[in-house]
Amino acid sequence: MDQKRHRIRELGFAPGHFEPGLLNAITDVAGVRVGHVTCHEGERTRTGATAILPHGGNLFQDKVPAGFAVLNGFGKFAGSTQIVELGEIETPIVLTNTLAVGRGIEAIIRHTLAQPGNDKVVSINAVVGETNDSRLNDIRAARPSVDEISLAIDSAASGLVEEGGVGAGTGTVAFGLKGGIGTSSRLVPVGGETYRLGVLVQSNYGGHLIVAGRDYARLAEHDKDGSIVIVLATDAPLCSRNLERLARRCFGGLARTGAALSNGSGDYALAFSTAEAVRRTPERRKGVSAVPSLGNDAVSPLFEAAIEATEEAILNSLAMATETRGFNAATGKGSTVSAISLPHAAHR
Repeated sequence: MDQKRHRIRELGFAPGHFEPGLLNAITDVAGVRVGHVTCHEGERTRTGATAILPHGGNLFQDKVPAGFAVLNGFGKFAGSTQIVELGEIETPIVLTNTLAVGRGIEAIIRHTLAQPGNDKVVSINAVVGETNDSRLNDIRAARPSVDEISLAIDSAASGLVEEGGVGAGTGTVAFGLKGGIGTSSRLVPVGGETYRLGVLVQSNYGGHLIVAGRDYARLAEHDKDGSIVIVLATDAPLCSRNLERLARRCFGGLARTGAALSNGSGDYALAFSTAEAVRRTPERRKGVSAVPSLGNDAVSPLFEAAIEATEEAILNSLAMATETRGFNAATGKGSTVSAISLPHAAHR
């Protein structure tokens, strides 16, 4: 019988001082959509995909400015070099397992080529991040399939975001506990305006867990290695350079949770802006254009909010996950990973 789970804020812990958005989710940033496909079948399949769409239009035509940061690069993040080079995203962002990255690329290409107005497109920079879910999933099986990942993209919607062991977080493990998908958001006053900033994470990394500034427990199975993908959205008008700086600040929130940041960890952060004023439309890409952007002296509150939202998103990924039994592909045996103890997490 499934245990009722609660987000970390419902347990009395509210990281930081900025107020969360209405949903306390990445979808508080207007236009952002999230979709999951969850593959939880039989005794061996515990995997899936999560898709994040920066807006509901044609992303290839109306690209969004973006920045990318790597803390430790033991992982695979398709499309990252072109993001670094051009400072923009032109496709949905897909998160999945390590051996499904290629299928994620195929699903994104299928989606992009099918959109009206893309009949002449011959090059696509598909963006796919991953973590390795082989401790609970038969990762060598070809799941999720291209069709299943396509469902995650096609089902992406605004509103509430399902968290825990769903989508790309179905088979993930963090700190020796069940990890998963988590999200959070912040309202950030800057220069007389209030901007929204939201984070979504796929947690699958190691260390000694810290909740509310206190050690959660010294688990023998706390893990050392693993990975995390952090995706940040904001409606603040930022250039790609400051979005890269914003992405890098997410690692401050990662560190607050007790991450080991080990040699075998893949720690990635991707940030993008949905602001219409900075969108890379075909007209703006053709020549010189005047684009407003928050200056360096104005962005510090957003940096701090990124730290807070990342920490809370990670804790939500743990708090909303449930104990999961699956298949360890490395040992060829069944395995069970416990969920975080909610009363313990609530201790301040």
